[in-house]
Amino acid sequence: MDGIMRILTDPYYIQVLTLTGIYLIAALGLHLITGVTGQFSFGHAGFMSIGAYTAALLTLHLHTPLILNLLVGGLAAGFAGILLGFPSLKLTGDYLGITTLGFAEIVRVVFINMKITGGTQGLAGIPRETSLPLVIVVSVLSVWCMYRIQNSRFGRALMAIREDDIAAEAMGINTLLYKVKAFAVGTFFAGVSGGLYAHLMQYLNPFDFGVTRSFDLLNFVVLGGLGSIPGTILGTTVLTMAPEFLRFVNKYRMLIYSALMVIMMIFRPNGLLGGVHIKDLRRAFTRRRSTEMASQ
Repeated sequence: MDGIMRILTDPYYIQVLTLTGIYLIAALGLHLITGVTGQFSFGHAGFMSIGAYTAALLTLHLHTPLILNLLVGGLAAGFAGILLGFPSLKLTGDYLGITTLGFAEIVRVVFINMKITGGTQGLAGIPRETSLPLVIVVSVLSVWCMYRIQNSRFGRALMAIREDDIAAEAMGINTLLYKVKAFAVGTFFAGVSGGLYAHLMQYLNPFDFGVTRSFDLLNFVVLGGLGSIPGTILGTTVLTMAPEFLRFVNKYRMLIYSALMVIMMIFRPNGLLGGVHIKDLRRAFTRRRSTEMASQ
């Protein structure tokens, strides 16, 4: 109990937990694009940066409320997702991944060359308005929204596209339109995540949203388990906190972290919770409660 209280009161652990929640929101958006729809996106951090800079600039210049800035940042990222989606989502697999990766690099270069974003020096002076309780609330809402989407008619259509887009098209599903909608929703979550990130770190630099950040988000989804919301939650938590809890080994921590990822992919190729869904966990919990009550 004392250890838990120390974690909840230590500023360092609070920062790590808050970052974990922020990354989870972005990873849930990528979960919808990659895990549910089956479209590989290697540039998710680019949409995160759009939301981050949009929300930060609104705060600095218009002094609008944080919640409004987060929504506008999410909408800006979602709109960028739509603009990219219509011409590029006709592609599949590696070609789509390369396209999204190129788009993210274009966004980063644009922010580097804009005066309003601070250029290579970055954007400083952002007020710290992101807190752990706020991130927890947004994370819970994001999980709930993603669960509702995945179990809706829209979500089932996306899963049909993932399994066989030609068969889905034959069944009357407009695959391009559904892919664009999924891309818009997924990038909206990335934009909201970016806005929270900006108001936590109080400083933005385009280099914070490079290829490495995009592949970190992809790792959260893939290693957690494609198509699984609990897997995305677990993957984000483990892979975000592992480097922090391995700091005691100093310079070898990233080596151990990388080795852990390789081992997980060898022994759990479908991810930590591949194929496990929230309704499965709820059903297992209900069954266990019924068994305990019957035994009493």
